[in-house]
Amino acid sequence: MTDDLILSVVVGSRAYGLDTDASDTDRRGVFVAPTQAFWRLDKPPTHRDGPLPEQFSWEVERFCGLALEANPTVLECLWSPLVELTTPFGERLLGLRRAFLSERARQTFCGYADAQFRRLDPAAPKWKQAMHMIRLMRCGLHLVRHGDLEIDAGPERERLLAVKRGEVAWAEVAAWRESLAAELESAVSVLPAAPDRAAVEEFLLDVRRAHL
Repeated sequence: MTDDLILSVVVGSRAYGLDTDASDTDRRGVFVAPTQAFWRLDKPPTHRDGPLPEQFSWEVERFCGLALEANPTVLECLWSPLVELTTPFGERLLGLRRAFLSERARQTFCGYADAQFRRLDPAAPKWKQAMHMIRLMRCGLHLVRHGDLEIDAGPERERLLAVKRGEVAWAEVAAWRESLAAELESAVSVLPAAPDRAAVEEFLLDVRRAHL
């Protein structure tokens, strides 16, 4: 861990309840660059890898921008049940997680999964990827209906793991995907039309002032 992190969580299979003995520990974090660094011609990085294996972090402004766009990967960080590090600003960020939500999530969750599915070869699919796209669509559907991200696979764990092992026929996986896509399109949404950008901006201003 590094001193500028305000939040670090575990994502991936361990957070989704889909881990096995061979699963990696995927970490995602949010760091804060010094405010003065933005006054220079060369701006601070918007993201970085490491220092731990399978660790990736975003600078706080980049993270918030992606979350406001309903980026599924970023939003899931805010709902991970496995929080390894948090600071007072990290706690504020977690407390703001619903401020990032909007009806746009219906398109981002379904659209990203659909694009990935189209790249899979039905004759030789990447089963792990297929499993995660099904899982992502399930998350999106729950988010649209309830305004909350339920990232744990729950009762679908064994069925999803069977997909990962290639034990489910491709036709059945495709039918599951089509069913979820139809439900996502027709689901009555509890999400607001737009995120609360004012609340997010107030948070960012406080972060920049504190790191001046």
